Amino acid sequence: MTLTTRITTLLDIEHPVMQGGMAWTATAELSAAVSNAGGIGVIGAGHMPTDLLREQIQLAKELTGRPFGVNLMLLTPHIDDIVAMVLEEHVPMVTTGAGNPAKYMGPLKDAGIIVIPIVPSVALAKRMESIGADAIIGEGMEAGGHIGELTTMVLTPQLVDAVDIPVIAAGGIADGRGAAAAFALGAEGVQLGTRFMCAEECTIHPAVKEQVLKARDRDTIVTGRSTGHPVRVLKNKLARQIMELDRDNRSAEIEALGAGKLAQAMRQGDIEMGSLMAGQSAAMVSCIEPAASIVEGIVAEAEETLRRLGAWAGQ
Repeated sequence: MTLTTRITTLLDIEHPVMQGGMAWTATAELSAAVSNAGGIGVIGAGHMPTDLLREQIQLAKELTGRPFGVNLMLLTPHIDDIVAMVLEEHVPMVTTGAGNPAKYMGPLKDAGIIVIPIVPSVALAKRMESIGADAIIGEGMEAGGHIGELTTMVLTPQLVDAVDIPVIAAGGIADGRGAAAAFALGAEGVQLGTRFMCAEECTIHPAVKEQVLKARDRDTIVTGRSTGHPVRVLKNKLARQIMELDRDNRSAEIEALGAGKLAQAMRQGDIEMGSLMAGQSAAMVSCIEPAASIVEGIVAEAEETLRRLGAWAGQ
């Protein structure tokens, strides 16, 4: 069995496995490793300065000759400069989040860049299709970082029914069984973030990787609901402080307290007052291994699961 879908054809990749573009986590090293394994890696731009992101893109080009992408965080103040640079560097693909990519869709598509927005709802998926998106990533609330309100299990089939472009499922997927479930729901690809945090090539602080490995099923929490921008993180001192502020709707204080805390965790290893953005699937991550092993394991287990289910259905 070969997992060939419209996504593998669109992106010219071997496996329909995408690595999430996590800010301060998904660097050129990780992204290139995933692409070299036959999936597609995505550099997380976040609020990264334009020159630094250019360096990351150029490093990725040195590390892989295969397609890779950049996640554009559209609310960053210098997004116009970032998009201009992405166009100059001829990045093969971009994913977009935290905003509407309509302003940039024309220039990106004219340059031959594949555009895949991340969406939390059917309405937004339809909107993205109408402005020219090549595919969409439907991200359920199980995911780490900024989330919507629908679960992956509920969101994915609704998106598949609502749009004609391919759907990539994200949120709560950490192994081949989850990938097979997503394919059964109609998805044509899967995106994993938390699982790749414990790839050998992921450059986040070892202390953060250790927290992911130690996580149990109820060790993530959604913070910042009062701000209108809820975030799923691993429980720690910072998360508890934000939850206290949430209860009193002190959103301005939450924004101030959270500033810079993601880098404080991922780069500096502050596991108490840093923002440990990770999804519920952290509880399913049990070891640190090369990105290639992660991709290969997901694909092999997904194929075996679908083969087994096919045999079961035929009985």
